[in-house]
Amino acid sequence: MSHPLRVMFVITSMPVGGAETLLASLVRSFDRNRIEPQICCLKEPGPLGEILGKELPVHSHVIHHKYDVLVIGRLAKLFRRKQIDAVVTVGAGDKMFWGRLAARWANVPVILSALHSTGWPDGVGRLNRWLTPLTDGFIGVARTHGEFLVEQERFPRDKVLVIRNGIDTRRFRFDPSARERWRKELGIELDAPVVGIVAALRPEKNHRVFLEAARITAQKLPNTHFLIGGDGPGRQALSDNAVELGIADRVHFLGNVADTPGLLSAIDLFALTSDNEASPVSIVEAMACQRPVVATRVGSVPDLISDGETGFTVPIRDPQAQADRWIELLTDRELSQRFGNAGRDFVVNHASIDEMVNGYTRLIEKKHAEKSATSTALSPTWSRPRTVSKS
Repeated sequence: MSHPLRVMFVITSMPVGGAETLLASLVRSFDRNRIEPQICCLKEPGPLGEILGKELPVHSHVIHHKYDVLVIGRLAKLFRRKQIDAVVTVGAGDKMFWGRLAARWANVPVILSALHSTGWPDGVGRLNRWLTPLTDGFIGVARTHGEFLVEQERFPRDKVLVIRNGIDTRRFRFDPSARERWRKELGIELDAPVVGIVAALRPEKNHRVFLEAARITAQKLPNTHFLIGGDGPGRQALSDNAVELGIADRVHFLGNVADTPGLLSAIDLFALTSDNEASPVSIVEAMACQRPVVATRVGSVPDLISDGETGFTVPIRDPQAQADRWIELLTDRELSQRFGNAGRDFVVNHASIDEMVNGYTRLIEKKHAEKSATSTALSPTWSRPRTVSKS
């Protein structure tokens, strides 16, 4: 290979969310001697896209409206101009469809789709399944997620690959000074019990269950505080819901949080109340910060949480089950600490950023080598045209 492989990651936008944060960590961590990453946001770059634009090429505002079929030509032109060797679409929906079509039109050698969720609102859909033949691989984020892609989304088993979500365990670790700083800023006593959640304020994350569990917990432990990191269209309704439940003085809506390790250090346990997930990176981040986790038993969550060892899994839409586990952990510090220590050990050994980066690097290089060998065998004098970039 005469040059690092140029890889374009195609996504809708880059707000502060699980998949977007994961992508930011991934592109920052590649060995630039092997992979040169770029990001294409079909819409606005978003907060993370703006930050990443100072570190690597970030393209945006490529699609003008939902039915803008001309986006294929714009994307293909971008891929040719930047001499892209591999396109990786991130998530289902429009970016998965338009990104793969444009990559084929631009004759990009490797076309991959990374998927981070299951079911509504991120189901693959019929149109995206039609493009399966031109896709070299579908990337799941956990073993059970890979099985879901085969059995429910009906992708060929030989095209489904699993690369576990990974995080930077040097950045995500418990920080006592951050705990003290965060609690002081929020006006929370150092010894007060605190439960936290970090998730976009969207219906499928079901923050209403979190708030109902908070109400039940506050009845037993009235000095408990509840931190909600993340933003979205549901914020006002959830704020009103906290008032209705009589816990508004205990609930802190933090919006998008840049210092996630600090927030996680400030809490005593992490909760997730989603109705569906694939393999939520927020759980991995919390475990890396030695926080015990209580999460709904959906998607690949049981692959992350060893029930009764690193945290607890509970049924969906069951605030009482959430609250019971919260109270158990908040009142048993020894159990909480044991879960937290075991959780960090799991992340360090099985879910580090290095493992994820190595997985993507090996996959992209392998697929590119296979495509190059096939092209050479078909036509020994063939080479993919390279357009000299004017930018």
